[in-house]
Amino acid sequence: MGLEFMPIFENWAADYDDEINGGNPEYQAVFLNYWESLSVITAAAGSSILEFGSGTGNLTEKLVAAGKQVYPVEPSPEMRAIAREKTLLKDVTFLPGDMEHFEKPLASIDTIVSNLVFHHLTAAEKEQVIKQYNQLLPIGGKIIFGDTMFLSQASYDKILAAVKSAGLENLAADLEREYYPLIPEVEAYFSDNGFQTTYQQMNRFVWIVSAEKIMEAE
Repeated sequence: MGLEFMPIFENWAADYDDEINGGNPEYQAVFLNYWESLSVITAAAGSSILEFGSGTGNLTEKLVAAGKQVYPVEPSPEMRAIAREKTLLKDVTFLPGDMEHFEKPLASIDTIVSNLVFHHLTAAEKEQVIKQYNQLLPIGGKIIFGDTMFLSQASYDKILAAVKSAGLENLAADLEREYYPLIPEVEAYFSDNGFQTTYQQMNRFVWIVSAEKIMEAE
């Protein structure tokens, strides 16, 4: 899962929960409707869930509160430690690992979720993990990802230019450094691997893709 970004996670862990609640003006537009996004993912998820990039445990907490069985995977020890301090998560086991390298739960799962994680994978890695997840899910199982995506290259270019014009240097650097996909690319990853998708836009940057497995991968 883009482990080249691990230093960012380590440095961000202590401030992450503050930033998602608007503590950093530079990222307010990215985190707009953050909690609503988690609610959308939770409502669409099944009962037995593999969560990637659980971070400080915000989505995990929503899923647990909804009575779902969650198997969270997070590469950052710093973020796992913060998550374990949250009241509903004290008895949850947070596993080390990432979207590519993880220990499969012994129990059957019907849903795979993540929020603001998928963009850490390169295009080839994105395609590979979707194929891998197809093998973990039954027919009717779901993958639900919230992440920054763009409708087209032109849309990305326009938003990046606006971010730079506004002087949001760190956000601009993120947009140029990480592997934010175009929605037609995301659609291809899923449709080529046996999934049918729907999309919901949560803010200028973030979309939720909900993909249902309709056939086995070739």
